[in-house]
Amino acid sequence: MADTTSRTSHAGLGVRPSGTRHPLVATAMVLPLAALLVVAFGGWDAVVVQASSVGVMLGR
Repeated sequence: MADTTSRTSHAGLGVRPSGTRHPLVATAMVLPLAALLVVAFGGWDAVVVQASSVGVMLGR
C-alpha cells in the first residue's frame, strides 16, 4: 500500500514512475558514445562520401 502512496506523490512532482527517460536525456546519454564510434570507425568520412554522392546525383 505504501508503494501506491509513493507513486501518487511522485506523479504530482513530475517524476515518471514508469522508469522512462525524457528523450533529451536519452539523447544526451547516447551522443558521446556515438561521437566515439564515429571517430573510431571513420564514420565521418562515410557521411561526407555519401553526401557528396547524393550531391553528384542531384547535379550539384
